[in-house]
Order: sequence, then structure tokens, then C-alpha cells
Amino acid sequence: MKPETISFFDRVYEVVRLVPHGRVTSYGAIATYLGAARSARMVGYAMNASHTKDVPAHRVVNRKGLLTGKFHFDGTNLMQQLLQNEGIVVIDNQIQDFEKVFWNPSKEL
Repeated sequence: MKPETISFFDRVYEVVRLVPHGRVTSYGAIATYLGAARSARMVGYAMNASHTKDVPAHRVVNRKGLLTGKFHFDGTNLMQQLLQNEGIVVIDNQIQDFEKVFWNPSKEL
């Protein structure tokens, strides 16, 4: 499929599938990578709609490393548990050492 025929949500999912195990990215970093820097909220909407797809949505957090999307996961702590299973330390919904585990698609791809 040509990039112009792929929906924004599908383009978001393609990027999120590339986030390495044990790393996280942000809504804004994905939006910027896709050339839509002001569309971080749309990336969030895409993550909310991604649960029936093979997308590691738990690896996408806000720009401060907060688990703002956790309420869209089944169970109260599923997002945190998935991250912790990958070795990411989360305390009070905040990723610790955020700068060390942050993956920026604009710099990595």
C-alpha cells in the first residue's frame, strides 16, 4: 500500500510495532515522526482503538513518562504490569529513568 493510502491510525500502529522490547515512546514523538507534530492527541486516540490489533500500546506514554493511557487497558494495572515484565520500573504511574528507556522514532528510524 502506498503511504498516502494508509490511514493515520495504521501509520501510528506501524511505528508502535517498531518500539523495541523494554523501551517506550511518547504520543508526541510518534506524531512528530509522522509529520503531524500537533497530533499527539490523535496518536492517543489510535492507541485507545488498538486493543484488537497486534500493537504494543503499553509502550506509548505521555511526554513526561506517565501512564496516561492505563485506563484503556483491561484491569487497573495491566499497562504497568506489561511494562514491568519488560524490565521498565514504574512507580506511581511514572516510568523511572524515562530518558534511558525512551525511544525516539525520529532518531532511531
